[in-house]
Amino acid sequence: MPIATPEQYAAMLDKAKDKGFAYPAFNVSSSQTINAVLQGLTEAGSDGIIQVTTGGADYFAGHTVKNRAAGALAMAKFVHAVADNYPITVALHTDHCPKNALDDFVMPLIAASEEEVKAGRNPIFQSHMWDGSAVPLTENLEIAKQILPRLKAINAILEVEIGVVGGEEDGVSHDINDSLYTTLDDAIATVEALGLGENGRYMSALTFGNVHGVYKPGNVQLRPALLKEIQDGIQAKYGTGKLPLDLVFHGGSGSTDEEIAEAVANGVIKMNIDTDTQYAYTRAIADYMLKNYDGVLKVDGEVGNKKLYDPRAWGKVAESAMAARVLESTKQLGSFGHSN
Repeated sequence: MPIATPEQYAAMLDKAKDKGFAYPAFNVSSSQTINAVLQGLTEAGSDGIIQVTTGGADYFAGHTVKNRAAGALAMAKFVHAVADNYPITVALHTDHCPKNALDDFVMPLIAASEEEVKAGRNPIFQSHMWDGSAVPLTENLEIAKQILPRLKAINAILEVEIGVVGGEEDGVSHDINDSLYTTLDDAIATVEALGLGENGRYMSALTFGNVHGVYKPGNVQLRPALLKEIQDGIQAKYGTGKLPLDLVFHGGSGSTDEEIAEAVANGVIKMNIDTDTQYAYTRAIADYMLKNYDGVLKVDGEVGNKKLYDPRAWGKVAESAMAARVLESTKQLGSFGHSN
């Protein structure tokens, strides 16, 4: 099916909140990882979100070039070209754009979508993330206020990070400490700055102990109940319905099924998946290479086995392994079987 239109994307997010599930949002860095996501979502009968970071976009452009805007546009063009072959719908999103990357990542992509919309077409990406976690909240929200009207004008959605996700992802790094918890006051400041949808739709990545990467049990204390406390506080202050904020879960690797389910029940409609799918992909390649050592290498002067070292051979194995982890994510988040 085609890439989601803005209306379809909004309907996807509304459906997730109404039905009490979340869409997995998969970070990709190559055509193979894109194909793996599309394969896995199709096998799960689930719609989903494909997203790219600054580092992923750099890699798409060519790792010696470092033109992340061009890389992100190339990634989007590839998804637009191949997604029609699959019976599910995906939206495109840019993930984790810190302040020093705004001018060479998100802003050029918004400008490119503005030109598309002027020509009567849909925006290239359906949502963009501004990651202001490294700057004071007032500055974070001031920049978000500048971006939101431009996204509203092209019928796209903003994602903001309110709080700090620990660990490191593509150069955005934070310590693991008590600052990993968003407060109700932080959320109120967000609503005061951005509204409750009337100024443009946005999703909030509130932090409740989240950490990027992999951590051993006990190193981090997740508090998904904090999300309900914040939702209830916003509801009480502004007289909204239940779960007024659209929430995003970052740094979920290592979380238990119970923690994920509680976060989803408290309004998470999008959960980022990266570390787990990276490992599934690379683990399959490592297994293939070790099992086919004599075929993929020209050992002791032999010629090897071209059928085994052909990148398509091990690439298919890696894609299918990653697709299996994609499918698992849809079951964890409840989007399994939810395809329009």
